[in-house]
Amino acid sequence: MLRFGLFGTGHWAAQTHGAGLDAHPRAALAGVWGRNPQRAAALAARLGVPAFDDADALIDACDAVAVALPPDVQAGIAVRAATAGRHLLLDKPLALGTADADRVVAAAQAAGVASVVFFTQRFLPNIDAFLAATAAAGGWQHARAVQLASIYQPGSPYGGSAWRREQGALWDIGPHALSIVLPVLGRVTRVAAMDGPRGLVHLLLTHDGGATSALSLTLDAPPAAVTRDYTFHGENGTSSVPPGDGSALTAFGTAVDQLLAQVDSGARDHRCDVRFGREVVAVLAAAETARAEARTVDV
Repeated sequence: MLRFGLFGTGHWAAQTHGAGLDAHPRAALAGVWGRNPQRAAALAARLGVPAFDDADALIDACDAVAVALPPDVQAGIAVRAATAGRHLLLDKPLALGTADADRVVAAAQAAGVASVVFFTQRFLPNIDAFLAATAAAGGWQHARAVQLASIYQPGSPYGGSAWRREQGALWDIGPHALSIVLPVLGRVTRVAAMDGPRGLVHLLLTHDGGATSALSLTLDAPPAAVTRDYTFHGENGTSSVPPGDGSALTAFGTAVDQLLAQVDSGARDHRCDVRFGREVVAVLAAAETARAEARTVDV
């Protein structure tokens, strides 16, 4: 049984991290910490665990941390937890810049802790199998990723998220898109970016070996235009990523399973560990520069 400290009190923390840990047969919740003590107390009461006023006290009380906080807050918690020898179950993006991402990677490697970054689609079995088969087939020259979301409609649990409103689709949906494209086309070497209406951001990426990809992302699509479409193009024609077979909650359970497998085996080479999280952050940071300066940026 691994004792997890839950950091965060929002919708994702409660409905995915908290619910997933509460249901997992080999996970025990040690407590909840949040930036809002009242919300932390309410979530802790719902889960039947203590609320902690001090983040370091919860780190001391657990074996691993599950973090569902804005990425700039997450990075600091992750460094403190790793330095204390706690395993890391983090969310995407890992951080809002490469300097903070590097600090997390360095702390995790120095302490030898296991890490998983919860790129949701990578923990759905049918998508994981599709990406493995597609990467093995090879011969891909281009990928197109279009993910147009709409979080500002009435009833959306994410419409009030301050960090999503500030950072937009690049940092919220960009990690999802890159987690699908990178395993097939490989590391990104150059980035160009351009903005469009309603929060649209368009990325054109060059990958190792010369393949390219084009990503179009927004959080503010008209409801009738909400779309998710990932397609690879190459020597064998086209191949589209299927819809995920499962919920975010089942995917999170798989992420917990895979963190536990690392803890049990001593392996520290998970395909979605903090090093991969840092690779994604580097592409997003380069895209931010490309947007601001209207130029192509090397990664």
